[in-house]
Amino acid sequence: MNAPANQSFAPARQREVVEALRRAVPGHCVLFDEEDTRPYECDGLAAYRQLPMVVVLPENEQQVVAVMKACHDLKVQIVPRGAGTGLSGGAMPIADGVVLSTAKFNKILKMDKYSRTAVVQPGVRNLAISEAAAPHGLYYAPDPSSQIACTIGGNVAENSGGVHCLKYGLTVHNVLRVRMVTIEGDVVELGSGALDAPGLDLLAVFIGSEGMLGVVTEVTVKLVPKPQAARVIMASFDDVVKGGNAVANVIAVGIIPAGLEMMDKTSSRMVEPFVKAGYDVDAEAILLCESDGTAEEVEEEIGRMTEVLNASGATAIACSTSEAERLRFWSGRKNAFPAAGRISPDYYCMDGTIPRKKLAQVLLGIAEMEKKYGLRCANVFHAGDGNLHPLILFDANIADEFYRAELFGAEILELCVEVGGTITGEHGVGIEKINSMCVQFAPAEREAFFKLKRAFDTAFLLNPDKAIPTLHRCAEYGKMHVQRGQLRHPELPRF
Repeated sequence: MNAPANQSFAPARQREVVEALRRAVPGHCVLFDEEDTRPYECDGLAAYRQLPMVVVLPENEQQVVAVMKACHDLKVQIVPRGAGTGLSGGAMPIADGVVLSTAKFNKILKMDKYSRTAVVQPGVRNLAISEAAAPHGLYYAPDPSSQIACTIGGNVAENSGGVHCLKYGLTVHNVLRVRMVTIEGDVVELGSGALDAPGLDLLAVFIGSEGMLGVVTEVTVKLVPKPQAARVIMASFDDVVKGGNAVANVIAVGIIPAGLEMMDKTSSRMVEPFVKAGYDVDAEAILLCESDGTAEEVEEEIGRMTEVLNASGATAIACSTSEAERLRFWSGRKNAFPAAGRISPDYYCMDGTIPRKKLAQVLLGIAEMEKKYGLRCANVFHAGDGNLHPLILFDANIADEFYRAELFGAEILELCVEVGGTITGEHGVGIEKINSMCVQFAPAEREAFFKLKRAFDTAFLLNPDKAIPTLHRCAEYGKMHVQRGQLRHPELPRF
């Protein structure tokens, strides 16, 4: 059992950890050869990679408890991992640590149509919950673009959303209870099957904690009735400012659409040849505005939204007339990320959130950054709640393009903070945005985060060096700024 040349752990340490884990789980659940651990070297943020020392795939909660106790006793760091679809590097391994995958926890344990809940294991795919609930006329509302592959455990870790999060909320609004294992091997339940639970709301603290507080073994999710009807408007605008303002105008009149998404011309032209969604590729921006409910409710809301969009300067409006057409309109937005591969060798997907009224200002700011960094950017947004997903296009084969993409992304996040927003909406901080946390939060606030982390994990063994930056890191990042986020240092702080 020899360590690969690019590993920093000692073979003796690896043997010690493997032997301990084999006492916790069956031998076939422990992977340590390079060819077996290579698939776990990164998550969806593939620019950052690291081979783990060991990968363990427990098959039940008792085995998770045993793994956690073994790693705690040996002072081995653990990185929890779901399906690996995350986009912030939250599941990137640690060189001398263990990756704990919940992939084998893939069962739906209970489906209750009367309480409209489902109890699922963390390895169950997001979309599989809705598929299982469909015969009861129910579904699980959060629908990230990766829902065909992402798992509910990862959704809990990142507080994922999706195109329907405006009306139905993020993961935190759709989970009632989480059962998890602490680093010491204690099993803890947060929340309850009821609408509320006694004591502090630790469930809300845990959801979105990016694997730093415990490992999920079971989740109780809320299900909602499938709407009787749903239709989507596709509105075209000849100016991104008009499109951005239209979003704010729709919300301002009291309409909460089931989905409200925005795409710029670069995104529409990128997606249309890929899925043939019927997008107006000559428009500077398009909005997708969905209404759902009873047929009468949908008809009334579609009419109101059409009036607002026309008054906001829409140059064309199309409304789906069938379920197939509705799904086709959404298919373009859902496939924006893979479509980027048609026009660029690589892309870097950002994730920030801003006040809706600042959409136009931020879009114009991103356009100026395209010139500054010499890179194209395709903009897709959960516009209704101000969650941006700029796709920075680059070619990793050109020496400095990824470096420029990183700087471009960092400046977008700083602009989000400047206009009153945040550095993330649903992708999490991970390693990608850890430097940007220095811009978002003051030292006292970051220390408060560390205190919360210590309350769950005193030894800092669970997903360490993610999400919360140290004082030293922030000091280094601060040296790069002269004013208002202008970068001057030749290198970003590394990991």
